[in-house]
Amino acid sequence: MQELTDERFQQLIDNALGELPQKSLDHLKNVAILFEDEPTPDQRVKLDLSPDQSLYGLYEGVPLPFRQGQSPTLPDRITLFKLPILGSSDDEAALKEQIKHTLWHEVAHYYGLNHDRIHELE
Repeated sequence: MQELTDERFQQLIDNALGELPQKSLDHLKNVAILFEDEPTPDQRVKLDLSPDQSLYGLYEGVPLPFRQGQSPTLPDRITLFKLPILGSSDDEAALKEQIKHTLWHEVAHYYGLNHDRIHELE
């Protein structure tokens, strides 16, 4: 995939968010949806990623089912990682699909779903 401006990448994220099922978004509150070029070294260490592992997205926060009625003051964060996503996409259609898939995956973590359950639903 060729280079993509940050503005265009953000536009693709916004479009993907608009394509997610409404029921996935109904209770999504106080969540910042961001993007960075790549995960930070601290994020890679925290997730125990090897140097050759790619990370497309990351949910950071307290999943909804574990809040015990409390509302955090700081927003949860969903970060999509632009360069790994671009590296996995051969064309714009694949890029759009990867962004949408990654965004849905991280929203699912917000709702407390683990990787096994997410893969079952996919």
